[in-house]
Amino acid sequence: MSLEWEQVMVDSADPEALGRWWAQALGWVVVNDAPDEFEIRPAPDRLPGLLFTTVPERKTIKNRLHLDFRPDDHEAEVARLLALGARHADVGQGEQSWVTLADPEGNEFCVLGSPRS
Repeated sequence: MSLEWEQVMVDSADPEALGRWWAQALGWVVVNDAPDEFEIRPAPDRLPGLLFTTVPERKTIKNRLHLDFRPDDHEAEVARLLALGARHADVGQGEQSWVTLADPEGNEFCVLGSPRS
């Protein structure tokens, strides 16, 4: 038996808007642009992807699962994501080497330090 990781589901008030934000943030492509089920992937035939689906309730507490990213240039990437509409998020992490941000709907993610050489 084997499993293939297909996608991560992201609950959203506006799947298309949030999916387009993440596509721009990650440089990924849209593979399904239905208003209530919007999917992006690194490339059309590459997995895993992110699938944004409609839910009626708004996010109210810290995510139980979040994504971590390690950019080449930490400061530049944090600035770019903030310019796209991310915001700083405090989930009780204290002073750390990474930055916790939230997407336009409040889903937290971390931008780790630049890769170690």
